[in-house]
Amino acid sequence: MDELIFRGRDRYRPSWSQLLILLVLLVAQGFAAAHGLGTTGFLWLAGGTLALCGLGLWTTVRCWSRVGPEGITICWGFGPGRTYPWDRIRWIDVRTLDTQGGTSSQVRMFLAGGRRRALPGLVHSDLYPSPDFDEQYHRIRNWWELNTEAPAQVEPVRRFRDRITPTVAAVLVTLVIAAVAAAVILLG
Repeated sequence: MDELIFRGRDRYRPSWSQLLILLVLLVAQGFAAAHGLGTTGFLWLAGGTLALCGLGLWTTVRCWSRVGPEGITICWGFGPGRTYPWDRIRWIDVRTLDTQGGTSSQVRMFLAGGRRRALPGLVHSDLYPSPDFDEQYHRIRNWWELNTEAPAQVEPVRRFRDRITPTVAAVLVTLVIAAVAAAVILLG
């Protein structure tokens, strides 16, 4: 079998909508600076925003996954990556999330210690469609099934965090923040 490589730079491209959001954010920061932050505050705020966006773009473009005879190697943009040998990988599946922006599917692996790792560079979403996503997933599963003994292939039990979607998590965090803020106001 041929080694499989999935690189972020081959799949992800900044879109006009993302650049428009950044521009709107910088304009909003300009208005905030005009009404209280001053020039120095604006430069710090805009510089921090551009630095975070640059770091996000850097890691997105440099992320990759490689599937080969030694196992699965993943890199999130920094360093040489980490290899997980086949005998430590217990299960491979696809996690699909339904969000307000559409659906997003990503291949993930479950390790012997219970940890989960997503494979960077192999994502299918409305923003970044990957027409061969299912085929690539099945190729990864074939590598895993051929290199792992049947007794070691154990489907993990669904945990509470598997049922929490990003929307539900955001609502819960918002409620906690509101409760803490209310407690501070009432007690302060």
